[in-house]
Amino acid sequence: MSSRTEADKPHVLCIPCPAQSHIKAMLKLAKLLHSRGFHITFVNTEYNHQRFLKSLGPDCLNGLPDFRFETIPDGLPPSDADATQDVVAICKALKENMLAPFHDLLKRLNDKETSNNPPVTNIVADGTALFAITAGKELGIPVVLLFPISACSFMGVNQYPTVVEKLGHPPKKDTVIDWIPGMKDISVIDLPSFYWATSPGDENIFYNFCLESTIRAHEATAVIFHTFYALEKDVLDALSTMLPRVFVIGPLQLLLNGIKEDPLKLKYSLWKEETECLQWLHNKAPNSVLYVNFGSITLLSPQQLMEFAFGIANSNYPFLWIIRPDLVIGESAILPLEFLTETKERSLIASWSPQEEVLDHPSIGGFLTHSGWNSTIESLSSGVPMLCWPVYGDQPTNCRYTCKEWGIGLKIDNEVKREEVEKLVRELMEGEKAKNMKRNAMEWKRQAEEANASNGSSSKDFDSLVRHLLS
Repeated sequence: MSSRTEADKPHVLCIPCPAQSHIKAMLKLAKLLHSRGFHITFVNTEYNHQRFLKSLGPDCLNGLPDFRFETIPDGLPPSDADATQDVVAICKALKENMLAPFHDLLKRLNDKETSNNPPVTNIVADGTALFAITAGKELGIPVVLLFPISACSFMGVNQYPTVVEKLGHPPKKDTVIDWIPGMKDISVIDLPSFYWATSPGDENIFYNFCLESTIRAHEATAVIFHTFYALEKDVLDALSTMLPRVFVIGPLQLLLNGIKEDPLKLKYSLWKEETECLQWLHNKAPNSVLYVNFGSITLLSPQQLMEFAFGIANSNYPFLWIIRPDLVIGESAILPLEFLTETKERSLIASWSPQEEVLDHPSIGGFLTHSGWNSTIESLSSGVPMLCWPVYGDQPTNCRYTCKEWGIGLKIDNEVKREEVEKLVRELMEGEKAKNMKRNAMEWKRQAEEANASNGSSSKDFDSLVRHLLS
């Protein structure tokens, strides 16, 4: 493809869901496609475009002649420029506000008289950006969907109507289900959180939105899952019979590591990363530091913050804790002086970090996480065991697989108590289960690297995706 002129290049437009983890996965996929000679247009919302400029600098999105950035409005009222937008508001915006501006952008890009780009030949959209399917059909542009979640979470969401039909609503949390395709003996409590949400409020809006995404996935020409085959083979085999063409490509960073040079030196973060934490880690012993990060969306109550803080402090391990500006519900995340004084010699608190570099650092011995999928697969890629505190959405399912199927994690009870946090941190770092979890984590890291080697399953599926987009 490298011999093509710019006008002849196949042109893929990439549009993520406007949330940190989804943008990160889509941007990695876009870079991979660009490395194979595709012209890329990457579309952010105007709000997130401004956040990128703020976190990465005013020139960060200048792009290249064949890797351009565009924006569309999300139709939401202005909000704090350094916080994740409300999840339910994002769902409503994707459903109600973004089709028209996206449609207009496609028409502008494909206007032969005014556009300097080659025409858009394919759309790669987040699995939740269903307006892209509608626009693609109207304009005759094929659409591929990227689901930056685990295959088991996708299946869990997809099977909700069948579970409710068989068990009623809400099904009892301790009920064990053995008939979901590719998922053995899973309890209701380990399925996505809307299974046991009883109110007709936000959780149900979120659920209906997610369910529609899995049900309409068959309208795309293909579906991409950000995972690797050996990790979720039973569920992936089942999904391959339910969906159009399925490509299993991941962990995306390991494929990116195989690109000799990245001409687009662009980071993925909507917050400014504090890289000083890497220097701090250099002075710590191997496997000695606990890394704590609850992701880009999870919120803590002030009481939960206190319980985590004193549980971590009482474990006596060095720790790096990422505390976003908007981590605590309705107020600033203020830690008590007593905690700060007691831990100042062995702790570093930052507002955001280059997470993959942190997890790859030899001093990291464990990861206290909310079990979001990006964090899970990044920890697994680095061979780091996890202490899981799943809150909602797909996180309970990721946690269940991390702890029970893959043997690389421990679960914290939702009612956070400092005594339990202290005990589980100790178990994660040096307890009886720690050696076994570390051994399992290193084995999954090896298998992830194998999947992304030149003849591995993810590499082959990426080659097949490229052929699919060219066809």
